[in-house]
Amino acid sequence: MGAIMGELLHTLIQRPNFVVFVILFLWGIYIMAAHPNLVKKLIGLYIVQTSAIFFLVAFSAKSGATVPVILEGTAAVDPAGYANPLPHVLTVTAIVVQAATLGVSLALVSAIYRKFGSLDEDEILEQLK
Repeated sequence: MGAIMGELLHTLIQRPNFVVFVILFLWGIYIMAAHPNLVKKLIGLYIVQTSAIFFLVAFSAKSGATVPVILEGTAAVDPAGYANPLPHVLTVTAIVVQAATLGVSLALVSAIYRKFGSLDEDEILEQLK
């Protein structure tokens, strides 16, 4: 058991980005679950989305890689020398979705506040009964 924990600790020390991703993700989930305020829940959602973007950025980086454009006259292509563009495209898409989600969510929270006069989830549910 001690050898497994030592290996896990060694792996986590080598990849601090993964530790930060997990902490941010769990922190965002905790905020969404623990706070009854709707704006705080949106902040938690934003942190979760940001951690997913951070995950894509952190693990798509490749040291010494270049853009995946094959120049004319190149005889042999070594795929190890090129960066995969898919994670970067997904990151840009995730940022756009994150901004759109936050904007629509804030508009909905604003409408809820105008209708119920509160942002507390428990108070809103009481008024709905």
